[in-house]
Amino acid sequence: MTAAATQSSQGLLRQYLVLTKPRVTQLAVFCAVIGMFLAVPGLPRWESVVYGVLGIWLLAAAAFAINCLIEQEVDARMTRTARRATAQGTIAAYQVLGLSGLLGGVGMLVLYLLVNPLTMWLTFATFVGYAIIYTVILKPHTSQNIVIGGLAGAMPPALGWAAVAHAVPVQAWLLVLIIFVWTPPHFWALALYREQDYIKSGLPMLPVTHGRRHTQLQILLYSVGLFIVSLLPYAVHMNGLPYLLCAVVLSGLFLRHAWRLFRHYSDAQARRLFRYSIVYLSLLFAALLVDHWIGLLLA
Repeated sequence: MTAAATQSSQGLLRQYLVLTKPRVTQLAVFCAVIGMFLAVPGLPRWESVVYGVLGIWLLAAAAFAINCLIEQEVDARMTRTARRATAQGTIAAYQVLGLSGLLGGVGMLVLYLLVNPLTMWLTFATFVGYAIIYTVILKPHTSQNIVIGGLAGAMPPALGWAAVAHAVPVQAWLLVLIIFVWTPPHFWALALYREQDYIKSGLPMLPVTHGRRHTQLQILLYSVGLFIVSLLPYAVHMNGLPYLLCAVVLSGLFLRHAWRLFRHYSDAQARRLFRYSIVYLSLLFAALLVDHWIGLLLA
């Protein structure tokens, strides 16, 4: 194979990888792993973790690929997404469908045969919720798209819990609730400083349909709700004082960013909130796990 052919092949693989939104997938899988380790008093079986992560990652990647295919015309109008292969037409629809079908099919087999049917069906429902219900129905038709459709994106902790415990108790749904309430301020902060992009896209994102000030208020209100919801694992005795302290500090900083955005809007502050929201979710879920292990050591 010539150097040019090798470079072309590598470029195509990179384009396929971009369609799976690896950064978003990594955060989703991380939350699923936290659910796995919280589901049992000790360490979960390594097989459940490895195969659960693989299956969940594959189905998440498949859903994101379908999302890119469905939104290729919208992506082409937005600066942030215009370089995607689907938006530029460098990868054909049948190729994306083939990629999604392969990833999704293998993921479902892995979950069904090597994990458990409950996890497979929950993950498949999440796939349908994101790739079809959110992308096709909600996102182009309602400004509350990210609120209603956020449930699909909030499911990873429940998927991870199911992979290890073969059940989804109330504790798992508390983790889902945290991500569900976190999602609107996270995405609306992005939509604020990318408002011109969303105007060009034609999508009814909240800043476009209801204005910047209304969006700032909604972000602040959801941030208050997130502060309260983040304390629930302590309130129901799922986690202890170390987690509570971390949740208060992390959620307090989130609320501070939201308040600053509400008081004096700037694109820079919206970017700061968006970036912090990613750090926030990662650290909060890490605190859940660390507190869980501290509790086991002290028991």
